[in-house]
Amino acid sequence: MCFHNSMNKKARELAERYKRSFAMPDSDEEQITENYHVTAFTNPDYPVVTGDKNIQVFKWGLIPFWTKTRNDAEEIRKMTYNAKAETLYEKPSFREPVKRHRCLIPSTGYFEWRHEGNSKIPYYIFLKDEDIFSMAGIYDIWEDPKTGDLLHTFSIITTTANSLTSYIHNTQERMPVIIPVGEEERWLSDSLSKDEINAFLKPYDAGKMDAYVIVRNFFKMDSHDKHIIDKYL
Repeated sequence: MCFHNSMNKKARELAERYKRSFAMPDSDEEQITENYHVTAFTNPDYPVVTGDKNIQVFKWGLIPFWTKTRNDAEEIRKMTYNAKAETLYEKPSFREPVKRHRCLIPSTGYFEWRHEGNSKIPYYIFLKDEDIFSMAGIYDIWEDPKTGDLLHTFSIITTTANSLTSYIHNTQERMPVIIPVGEEERWLSDSLSKDEINAFLKPYDAGKMDAYVIVRNFFKMDSHDKHIIDKYL
């Protein structure tokens, strides 16, 4: 699955790439960009591209609009960091967002672990010719019934792995859906049919991707983070 992403570019570069602006102070922009390692398990703020003229900032871990309480929201979001392409229209959390709330999750690369015996070998996976590329995402807007606050949250859509990523992610053989540059605005369109949406949900060309092994202790995770990663990977 895709729980560890990278957005290692400046806010200005991200804005230029997507021909959009940031609707937030410069100091806040810096907090959500130039991040080599972003983990879903902390429910981080992350830059997201929608049909809006501005790049927005959503929380990773989708909370469906129909969620009743804050406690329910916190439990649900632990299970919605990713959304499987094969079951998008079956899962209550995803079947409405995929129809009307599709988005792009900017990335400069992402991390997966290859399992060899008792060892887990971390890899950084990226696109050869795209410094910033787009993962397919869906989002929803939840209103906290106690405070009235609106919370925008998202999931990354995953699909079956290609030949490169299946070698690396050899336990589950999944990868994020990657939207080609020329198709990004179309993915955001409100007019797509179910068949047109499904046509996007396929493995990306392995020949356009590459990866390398990274130093295991680079992440500098504490014991709690390591426990979470072991649980999910």
